[in-house]
Amino acid sequence: MNPADQFHVGIVVDDLDATLTDLTELFGYQWCPEMSVRTPVTVATGETELDLRFTYSVSTPRVEVIQSIPGTLWIPAADSHIHHLGYWSDDMAADNVHLAGRGYVTEALGARPDGTPVWAYHKSPHGPRLELVSRQIQPGLEQYWASAPAPPSR
Repeated sequence: MNPADQFHVGIVVDDLDATLTDLTELFGYQWCPEMSVRTPVTVATGETELDLRFTYSVSTPRVEVIQSIPGTLWIPAADSHIHHLGYWSDDMAADNVHLAGRGYVTEALGARPDGTPVWAYHKSPHGPRLELVSRQIQPGLEQYWASAPAPPSR
């Protein structure tokens, strides 16, 4: 893992639509189509399914905005709403072990049906939460980012 692998900052908000409008009006962000997915997730208490609702900015550096889910780790962070820093991982298993060795706790893990991890959230006792995203899904995310309508000219 290295700084060049960082590709987004994730924020969790209570009102996704209002936040997107605000960030567009303030900074001119354009957004990819919203994703709403029911996905299996492994958390500390076991397997569950969550309805995730989120989008990414078209422009870089990318901002991921996620609708909060009460009772989960997807709740707004105090004051800033900054939830995590997202990094590509070329080896999810090795990177997860490396972070665990540094005291990070795996809070949530998303995997393919065959059990291959594709993303994971890790919480540090003294630093920011990190999301590792398998580089294997990078082409799909790049297609998603490219699917957004072109921003209007100013």
